[in-house]
Amino acid sequence: MSEKIARFKELLDKRKEEGTLRNLKHRTEGIDFYSNDYLGLAGNHEFRTIVLDKINANPQLLSGSTGSRLISGNSHIISETEEYIADKQQFPAALLFPSGYNANLALFSTLPDRHDTVIIDEQIHRSVHDACRMSHARKLKFRHNDPEDLERILKKQTGHCYVAIESLYSMEGDFAPIPEIAGMVKKYNADLIVDEAHAFGVFGYGLIDQYQLQNQVLAVVVTYGKALGAHGASILCCDLVKSYLVNFASSFIYTTSAQDFQWESIKTGYEFLEDHQELKKKLQANISFFRNQGLETPSDEGSPVQAIIIPDNRKLQIIQNQLAEEGFLTYAVYSPTVKEGTERLRICLHNFNTEEEIERLAELIRKLI
Repeated sequence: MSEKIARFKELLDKRKEEGTLRNLKHRTEGIDFYSNDYLGLAGNHEFRTIVLDKINANPQLLSGSTGSRLISGNSHIISETEEYIADKQQFPAALLFPSGYNANLALFSTLPDRHDTVIIDEQIHRSVHDACRMSHARKLKFRHNDPEDLERILKKQTGHCYVAIESLYSMEGDFAPIPEIAGMVKKYNADLIVDEAHAFGVFGYGLIDQYQLQNQVLAVVVTYGKALGAHGASILCCDLVKSYLVNFASSFIYTTSAQDFQWESIKTGYEFLEDHQELKKKLQANISFFRNQGLETPSDEGSPVQAIIIPDNRKLQIIQNQLAEEGFLTYAVYSPTVKEGTERLRICLHNFNTEEEIERLAELIRKLI
């Protein structure tokens, strides 16, 4: 074993000792309080039937794309879906990607250069951090959801700045003060980029759409593997930014395009959500019911993610395992993924959870913590 490989083993053994070693596990049977399937579309029989009917009518949807979109992988279905999404989201253009990670990689590795500064909320998704490394831009953090701290940093900058936030944060389950931040970014002639991964679907087309701030953001990332129950993502932007990404974004240029089935599923998902407004209403009713169970949480009202702080990795692991033994599937977030002392049980609520399930889960958590 080489010295480097031995180092890998040492780090893995350390995680095993701490109880934070990650392992791939098959999906298990139980009551779902851990997935991002907020509106239940991943298992919705009606939605599945509609998609299946489209495949039966056009089996070619299942064929491989055969190449990147700049070679042989661009289809009429992708282009039509992008036009459809842009129209629904009230943006000039949309650019589809196989995943949200790929979309963020494209944005933050391509738009900023070594002369720019990217100012990120300290709780931004890891994909943004990875992309910033590739851009060679300077990266600065501002305190989570703190517009005053953001302004303090913006005041000191001389070059161009990009500001990156999420509309709804998946670890804390809280909303960004988007209108305040958008106003601050405009004041300092910077550009705002917003990730709507956990807000899309739960709040219609997302919070940028609800606030009607399309003209105050440079780009929005929308992902479809959560509330839409599909896969993939789109970057919403102007035509110029779309063309720039097509020409210079490595994660777009050098990636084989997904099958047309993926893009058709996304378009069908938009149509389905539009015709089934009751799905998000039921979700909000379940969120309110959970909030009334008396558990302490830093998460905001209305958020499908409700965090229960359990500041000890080992205790957190024990509680998660005990809940699993009772049939409740939850997600434990250990440090260093979150700051030491802020470890948490991440409860994801869905429209298909029953009041009895929510009540029993809350009762068990109260007993265990």
